[in-house]
Amino acid sequence: MRYFIYAFLLLLVPTVAFGLTGTSMTYQVNGQSYEGYYVSPSDQAPFVLLIHDWDGLTDYEIQRANMLADLGYTVFALDLFGAGVRPTEMKDKRQHTGELYKNREKMRALMKGSLDTAKNKGANIKNAVAMGYCFGGAAVLELARSGADLKGFATFHGGLKTPEGQSYAKTQGKILIMHGSADAVITMDQFADLAKELETAGVDHEMITYSGAQHAFTVFGGNRYQKAADKKSWKRFTEFLANTLKN
Repeated sequence: MRYFIYAFLLLLVPTVAFGLTGTSMTYQVNGQSYEGYYVSPSDQAPFVLLIHDWDGLTDYEIQRANMLADLGYTVFALDLFGAGVRPTEMKDKRQHTGELYKNREKMRALMKGSLDTAKNKGANIKNAVAMGYCFGGAAVLELARSGADLKGFATFHGGLKTPEGQSYAKTQGKILIMHGSADAVITMDQFADLAKELETAGVDHEMITYSGAQHAFTVFGGNRYQKAADKKSWKRFTEFLANTLKN
């Protein structure tokens, strides 16, 4: 019976993080309401800012946040679209991401406001890494280019293009890029271009490709999910966190 109960608890790890209960919270940035998710094992835990894909903050990001909390990290999964805005139709996803791609200052302000919110909750944002998926990966690189005082920036199958007029001259932390070499959305040409940019800018970086992995290869249950690439990239990311952040 004890073994059965223990095995059952292990099955719950991705959503409850060994008993830790995260909090869905509404917060304000420039007078607008946003709804994020905050989970923390302790006040002094290293911090991870998690940025969602183009369908907004969903159960997927909450599951990943809980997985990180289980490893000992405080996590704030932010909201870039607004409270209650979780697009399901392709045209709506394109609309909400497109608005932020066209207004990079707003995107940066939302990420800064989210960091401030996490700080007010007790997160140690001076011992922090930002990570994101797909659209969230593009936002993470925007945060890196803004000169945000974080120790690292990591992307999973994220957008890699640098907008005209921007550069990595102000980037302060290390960058980790995890990308599928079969990604037809974000090409290997873009991957190579980013590698050249980071090298020219003198940014400490690591860029990894996974054979056969398509766009969104980490999304559980998705038709492009690839278990091997997901497991390898998650392992490398957790190593990156352990090596980058102070415990």
